[in-house]
Amino acid sequence: MKKILLMTVIFALHVSCSSTKNSMDVSVGENKSKLIKTYGSPVRTLPDNENGEILVYADQVFLNEDNSNGPRIAGQNYWDYNYVYVNKDGKVTSTRKEKQNYPPQAIDSQKIQGMNLLTAK
Repeated sequence: MKKILLMTVIFALHVSCSSTKNSMDVSVGENKSKLIKTYGSPVRTLPDNENGEILVYADQVFLNEDNSNGPRIAGQNYWDYNYVYVNKDGKVTSTRKEKQNYPPQAIDSQKIQGMNLLTAK
């Protein structure tokens, strides 16, 4: 009986600790204020073509070249971007994820809008 109870507690701890903030499971229709309260302030906010805005969340990911478990502070890196499209009423209309090699400061909203990548859907 003690083993079953112990296994149940370990399983519950594992499940509760396995979800992270990086998952960015944003629901369409969610309020912008709730989104910011949950995930924090975005690293950039860009205007879109429909009087809304695009909230840009970014995480820099470092890779070890030798696939060891040591510190990952040098070597190759990339950025995980989460674009959250918010309409003029403050509701999330869609999201998009992508990996890029450039930092958030290098995002040129005018150039990307010309490519029709940053328009709310």
